[in-house]
Amino acid sequence: MSTSHDEKHASESQEVLDSFDSLQDKQLLRKLDLRLLPILTLLYLLSFLDRTNIGNAKIIGLTTDLHVAPPQYNTALALYFVAYVIFEVPANIILKRFDPQLWLPTLTLVWGIVSICQGLVRNQAGLFGIRFLLGATEAGLFPGVIYVFSVYYRRHERSWRVAIFFGGAALAGAFGGILAFGIGKMDGVGGRKGWEWIFILEGVLTVAVSLLAYFIVPTWSHRATFLTDSERARLLARLKFDSDAAVEEKFEWSYVLQAVQDHLVWAYALLFHGYAFVLYSLSLFLPTIIAGLGFSSWQAQLLTIPPNALASLSIWFTVWLSSRFNLRAPFIIGAAFVAILGYIILLAGPTPGAQYVGVHFAAAGVYTGNALLLSWPGENVSGQTKRAIAVAMQITIGDLGAIAGVLIYRPEFSAHRFRKPHIIAIGYISFAVAVTIYLWVSMSRENKRRDLLVADQAGSEKRSPDTAEDEAEERKLGDRSVKYRYVL
Repeated sequence: MSTSHDEKHASESQEVLDSFDSLQDKQLLRKLDLRLLPILTLLYLLSFLDRTNIGNAKIIGLTTDLHVAPPQYNTALALYFVAYVIFEVPANIILKRFDPQLWLPTLTLVWGIVSICQGLVRNQAGLFGIRFLLGATEAGLFPGVIYVFSVYYRRHERSWRVAIFFGGAALAGAFGGILAFGIGKMDGVGGRKGWEWIFILEGVLTVAVSLLAYFIVPTWSHRATFLTDSERARLLARLKFDSDAAVEEKFEWSYVLQAVQDHLVWAYALLFHGYAFVLYSLSLFLPTIIAGLGFSSWQAQLLTIPPNALASLSIWFTVWLSSRFNLRAPFIIGAAFVAILGYIILLAGPTPGAQYVGVHFAAAGVYTGNALLLSWPGENVSGQTKRAIAVAMQITIGDLGAIAGVLIYRPEFSAHRFRKPHIIAIGYISFAVAVTIYLWVSMSRENKRRDLLVADQAGSEKRSPDTAEDEAEERKLGDRSVKYRYVL
């Protein structure tokens, strides 16, 4: 009897899912993509460009002109992430209580101004202060955008969009190499150094885009004015069936507590901690690593382009495969092994050319793994406030790994091609693999346990029909509901 009921329920659920993949829905998704993805990806590209261009500025004279000793340069990099960690969760709480249409462009405007100021600093203290301010002002963009995606797309639709969005980080590396090569030739123009122009011109670009963003970045889905009434109703209906995204949830501190007490939320954060070490040490030190292979500074600027371009392609292809199979864990683990292979080649390669090949493997694996893991809590944490906090916690704790990365890639190790830091990087990626396995096993067991509970309830005579009260309780339970299933 219960088997028959389960089959009927599964059939009905599949019919509903199929009804939300009609031509009308595909047209709606295209409209959403055209409105959200170009502007939000551009904002993240600029964010990553403005935080990592210091690596390009370093190899054309920043540390020499400001009289910044090599260890203090690492401290300046770390201060950015200290601020990022401090302001991450508060920024997402502000977003939840206000409006992304105003909050995200304002963040972009402010960090663009701060980025310009990086080109105006005159000493080490100024560099320390401006890097801290940059971290504080950029902290809210990434978790804010991930949260906005969660109120516009169904769970299985988000990973591909997050991948396109995160691809902006890899593109920023390629784009930054080209810009740094060209802008660096402005050395002496207006009495300023080439590295100063890198910060000033790229900051001006960010400010210009931020002003445009006020007219393009959308508000919450239930108030989206770029959709017709019928399109908005359709959007909310498909979200309601899939998750809590269509509900206008009132902020409550109990939801924050739910996030803090969930072991899976902490595991997502630790997973990014492992990957963030390699993401930021690689992106910030890539020009230095390549220059250390024996290439001149201008060659190193240009040679950052191919590995970053490959990383973008790897992100998009792998996440497309991941979406087709509706699996995340095995692809995150696979990306980790590609990254580890890259670091091994960097360590053991007999020639600069072979080691440069290792850079490509490392970049592809690191960026791809990050793109997959950063969309995972957005798919698996239900309850709007809980999800906002979970995403912010993931980035906050993850960026502690970034702090470790920029402090461990110290100048005294550069003479040995960063041998010790590369070995430590392999250890961090291995830790990320272990956390991924923990998440995979934990969620798989929980899905099976809930399947059994639902089957038992279906066969029980005491089972009552769904009511509005039941729906409200389900929303309150979020991902703790017996009906909720995790994406593995």
